[in-house]
Amino acid sequence: MSDSEVESQSQEPVAEEEALFSNLDIFLFSLIAGLLIYWLLARKKKKEEIPEFKKLTTVAPAVRETSFIAKMKKTNRNVVVFYGSQTGTAEEFSNRLAKDAQRYGMRGMAADPEEYDMSELSRLVEIDNSLAVFCMATYGEGDPTDNAQDFYDWLQETDAELDGVNYTVFALGNKTYEHYNAMGKYVDKRLAELGAKRIFDLGLGDDDGNLEEDFVSWREQFWPAVCEHFGVEATGEDSSIRQYELVVHTDINMNKVYTGEMGRLKSFETQKPPFDSKNPFLAPVTANRKLNKGGSRHLMHLELDISGSKIRYDSGDHVAVYPINDASIVNKIGDILEVDLDTVISLNNLDEESNKKHPFPCPTTYRTALMHYLDITNPPRTNVLYELAQYATDPKDQETMRKMASSSPEGKALYQSWVLDSRRNILAIFEDMPSLRPPIDHLCELMPRLQARYYSIASSSKVHTNTIAICAVVVEYETKTGRTNKGVATNWLKNKVVTDNGHKSTVPMYVRKSQFRLPFKASNPVIMIGPGTGIAPFMGFIQERGWLKEQGKEVGETVLYYGCRHRNEDFLYQEELEEFEKAGVLTQLNVAFSRDQEHKVYVQHLLKKNKEHLWKLIHTENAHIYICGDARNMARDVQNAFYEITEEVGGLTHTQAVDYIKKLMTKGRYSQDVWS
Repeated sequence: MSDSEVESQSQEPVAEEEALFSNLDIFLFSLIAGLLIYWLLARKKKKEEIPEFKKLTTVAPAVRETSFIAKMKKTNRNVVVFYGSQTGTAEEFSNRLAKDAQRYGMRGMAADPEEYDMSELSRLVEIDNSLAVFCMATYGEGDPTDNAQDFYDWLQETDAELDGVNYTVFALGNKTYEHYNAMGKYVDKRLAELGAKRIFDLGLGDDDGNLEEDFVSWREQFWPAVCEHFGVEATGEDSSIRQYELVVHTDINMNKVYTGEMGRLKSFETQKPPFDSKNPFLAPVTANRKLNKGGSRHLMHLELDISGSKIRYDSGDHVAVYPINDASIVNKIGDILEVDLDTVISLNNLDEESNKKHPFPCPTTYRTALMHYLDITNPPRTNVLYELAQYATDPKDQETMRKMASSSPEGKALYQSWVLDSRRNILAIFEDMPSLRPPIDHLCELMPRLQARYYSIASSSKVHTNTIAICAVVVEYETKTGRTNKGVATNWLKNKVVTDNGHKSTVPMYVRKSQFRLPFKASNPVIMIGPGTGIAPFMGFIQERGWLKEQGKEVGETVLYYGCRHRNEDFLYQEELEEFEKAGVLTQLNVAFSRDQEHKVYVQHLLKKNKEHLWKLIHTENAHIYICGDARNMARDVQNAFYEITEEVGGLTHTQAVDYIKKLMTKGRYSQDVWS
């Protein structure tokens, strides 16, 4: 039977069946189908309308929350302390000032400028006896901190009239940096230009000296000036004012307890991008090796796998790592204070209107708080000693602690020698003051937050898309009291093996963008100066220049000045660097071995040796200069070497040479990634 015959036969029964349906059947069928379609469409429309309705309901509270004026009026506050903070110190100072206000018959609140509409500053005059205080840290090359960036942008663009607004500024910076306290100075100057009234002098805190002492001295004079300006008197209440109340959870679902997460509960179990400071990515460790061949130090190269995280980075960026405190220190604190560290607690803000409900994620255990959230290894600040003094049962200990927290010359000297110079952390203080045994909840309230540590990324994403490399020196030293102090992050990272009992070792991290960037034109020469672990970002730069060459791009001269102690001990990445030089990626590899000969030789000495070539690259070929490493000595010495080269080869006077280098900085051709 042919295909066509089968086809014609199969169609005949259909024709017969069609005759079975009457017009009424067809009508009823059409009606039912129409109603069904209408019902489905109406249902779908309803479904679509629900989320829109929900969205509308959440808009109003978000708008209300951005008004610090409304909040001050509602809670009867007249002092607002804004902070620009990168490492938590400025935030800590602002909390102390807000708390102080109560002792002077005023009411204060600390505020993050990122959370509020700063254009409302002009409305501060609506509140009687009002004052705005700004604790502003400077970050990087004179930049605002991340949370103060929007406020900085607003100050630059606004023409707001701030007549009648009272203000003062305390700036936090470091003298070893080129743009010392630039952000604080700018805020102070700009507010005055807009008509605001400065009621007390700008305070300058220097972290290279003693930031705590600078703040305490400024604060001691600031409050009497406030009292005089507003005609108020100190209440004389110098007793400890608790900010949080303790709640012990005896019957709680452990799934609702924080175990080290920075933001969302269980965020380490179910990871969701985007990853940032409040939502770090748990990056598996894929490599961890010792870089140096000898010497007493441990210099390490660590690699983190960022596959599947959607994290992107550029050469020169920083990786932020959240470390965990040493368990032995935590256990000793628990033993000394005689507490069960596994008690589940919450510290709840007594001020219900505060945006900061807890000092760290709660509910959690004392153990988790001390391991993940609190800085227990740095010497405590004077306000912590002052608050804890009340718990010392020996009057002599109490007097000593109060003295160290005062602004008297003897008190400052005692704090400097007994706490700072001796590098006593809170455990060492408890060990050396047996009568001091505070309640652990008050200790947890007072200790500052454990901060992320930043490292220059030692790889290029063009070559290693899913890998971030870290190069760091493990910090370990003996204190004047004979104790061994260890760097929190570097010792924790050192012990991160690739697999731990069959489990992947992970590091909570995120990437912070940097201004430390290769030139846009690959044909521009680059001059890189980085002794020790300052080599880190340049490994990324060199890898990237090599990759650009492979792509057939015209790549300018790539010159490296690297410094270490001994060729046979700590010449980091020696094999890789020599391979890059052999391949022509590194056009010049200049290494200063400071201790391989009688006279110490540093990178700045090698710069002066090659002054004619360097001047040609800078002045004629638009070279970009990059410096990474120690700010206190190396960066300054290198800058002085460039002044000399500019004078000697360029024929400029010293003043002209300084101006010439400053112009290179302004143009982004002289960049520094330095630390003190």
